Amino acid sequence: MKEIWRRLKKSKTAMFGLVVLSIFIFSAVFAEFITPYNTAIKQNIRQRMQGPSTDHWFGTDGFGRDVFARVLHGSRRSLSIGFLATLASLSVGLLFGAAVGYYGGKFDAIVMRFMDILSAIPATLMALAIVAALGSNMTNLIIAIAIARIPAFVRIIRAAILGVVDLEYIEAAKAGGAGDLRIIIKHILPNIIGTLIVQTTMTTAQLIMRSASLSFLGLGIQAPEPEWGSLLSEAREFLRPAPYLMVFPGLAIVLSTLSLNLLGDGLRDALDPRLKS
Repeated sequence: MKEIWRRLKKSKTAMFGLVVLSIFIFSAVFAEFITPYNTAIKQNIRQRMQGPSTDHWFGTDGFGRDVFARVLHGSRRSLSIGFLATLASLSVGLLFGAAVGYYGGKFDAIVMRFMDILSAIPATLMALAIVAALGSNMTNLIIAIAIARIPAFVRIIRAAILGVVDLEYIEAAKAGGAGDLRIIIKHILPNIIGTLIVQTTMTTAQLIMRSASLSFLGLGIQAPEPEWGSLLSEAREFLRPAPYLMVFPGLAIVLSTLSLNLLGDGLRDALDPRLKS
């Protein structure tokens, strides 16, 4: 871990991504202490459409609600959806990817053909269909975007396991009487953890954008609850007279996904055993 941290610190872009992501996570966790949730949903028509000022850092929207509070509390939902959906798709992908990579055979062929079918369906279209069938709420949104990402995790984990499953130390573990589950958990997964970490950061960034897209289309988090995609949707009609309504939630999406991508690139280099300098 010390060696990985030393190599990671050498990348300025990765450290920038780590700092920005930490700020977003800190803001989401302590949003209620920074500004009460009530200010994000309470309407005040007298203060509607006011530009950024010392009283309202990001201005107010068409209902007089504080945009800073809405972006801040919206980060809770946007980041939660991204992280939880990634965790769900990673868990399922790890289960099937490890099984097909280790056992192979007919099980491998059946599972991978099913993953090919899922991959043939556009991810956004699949998410739209699932949300439309189940209903628009946070839980269904997580399920929808997680399902669409499972095939990618299965393929990556399967490929990583195929690269180590025939090595000598695996054969030695089998000869020593170790069970399949013990071999997978104790001997195989630790050797592909770097691939999983990098893929997880990249996937989280993608799923944050996908959840924002669905909310923008009205199939995600519903008003008046704040979420970055729904904030962009609400700002469309005020694009010319009040462009700041779209700028701030848009910047939040860009910076959060950029930080995750930069951190993922840095982790990929730091975890690469060929880069020891």
